[in-house]
Amino acid sequence: MRAAQVLGFDGPSAVRVQDVAEPVVGPGDVVVDVRAAGVVFPDLLHTRGLYQEQHDPPFTLGGECAGVVRTAPEGSRFAPGDRVAGLMRIGAFAETVAVPEHLVQPLPGRLSYAEGTCLPINYLTAQFALRERGSLAPGETVLVHGAAGGVGTATIQLAVASGARVIAVTSSSEKAELAHKVGAHHVVDATSFRDEVLEATAGAGVDVIVDPVGGDRFTDSLRCLRPLSGRLLVVGFTAGDIPTVKVNRLLLTNTDVRGVGWAKPAFDTPGFVTRHWADLLPHIHSGAVVPPVAEVFPLDRVVEALAVVDERRVLGKVVLRP
Repeated sequence: MRAAQVLGFDGPSAVRVQDVAEPVVGPGDVVVDVRAAGVVFPDLLHTRGLYQEQHDPPFTLGGECAGVVRTAPEGSRFAPGDRVAGLMRIGAFAETVAVPEHLVQPLPGRLSYAEGTCLPINYLTAQFALRERGSLAPGETVLVHGAAGGVGTATIQLAVASGARVIAVTSSSEKAELAHKVGAHHVVDATSFRDEVLEATAGAGVDVIVDPVGGDRFTDSLRCLRPLSGRLLVVGFTAGDIPTVKVNRLLLTNTDVRGVGWAKPAFDTPGFVTRHWADLLPHIHSGAVVPPVAEVFPLDRVVEALAVVDERRVLGKVVLRP
């Protein structure tokens, strides 16, 4: 079968599509013929050997997919022909994958395979961030950085579905348009967001900030938090720089900075992904969650797909189709 493999740690240019062996199937694995695979920021880190969990080249890239069950273990929830989405540590950029059953979930018929592959990482991360780490309540205000990316658009849709008011931070008119389209109530510019947020909230600040970007906007994000209750959720560092916290600011304002480390419990705790998927399904069935697919690339153009994410040109989610 064909797969996109990392041959060295020189970035996307070191990724090649080549023939590899069919996946080794474990006793509890579901074998899935892949119809779509999602491209996320950690894929870029893998191509540079910078992700916290490293693998020796060559290895097949990709952490999420959607497709059709080929085989399932005895007693499984799944049967051949079922439409599913799957979460993987690596290996999703391939024609066929073998995934532990607890990381495979049923894909609702109202979503395409391209839309479905957006769910396992971005939407489940956003769900975990808002519900478990952010303790979001209806009527609260959420500020979303990187609002036109995969995590950002997922967060906007889920926050709106939860009854929150959403302020999106974007860096261009095209990204602002997408943020509005997926449900943001207000959109502010990345260069002046602090002043615009305080103006939009009459100086009160926001209850929750979801930040997958990090970098130099972190300090101004802290200054946007509502005193006594504000929570800043650290999701990632697409800006490249990992910021530091001057904890006297937290003391003086009675605010929190909370980490959103979704991957470890997802992979290590059977039932964790299934529970969060069940929380997500009502929003899918209601139409509140419709992942915005930016562009679908054939597997042979994987380097181009990675470049779109690397250069921050993505509007929504980039998807590969084997």
